[in-house]
Amino acid sequence: MLKYEAAPDRVFHAMADPTRRAMVERLARGPASVSELAGPLPMTLAAVVQHLQVLQASGLVRSEKVGRVRTCHLDPDGLREAEEWLRGQRTVWENRLDRLGDYLDGQGS
Repeated sequence: MLKYEAAPDRVFHAMADPTRRAMVERLARGPASVSELAGPLPMTLAAVVQHLQVLQASGLVRSEKVGRVRTCHLDPDGLREAEEWLRGQRTVWENRLDRLGDYLDGQGS
């Protein structure tokens, strides 16, 4: 398996899985315990914990343990580098499409 070192790679890897996207969507509404996150998912608690570990390694989720309850929180800062990468790609492609449009406009004359 490939190693994901760069922050955008870790975020994209984490978000590539529908279960992890569902967890992030749930955490966007507010903090939740691991049990609350696991409730609607058709998998074992151990599998949920593995998904959470990927989300934590990507920087998207952080957790804290109080007593016997581990509560997870979405960390929006985890998206920052991936968002910046996407913004850069968008700029590149918008510039390319603008040049293509200019070229096509020049062909019609």
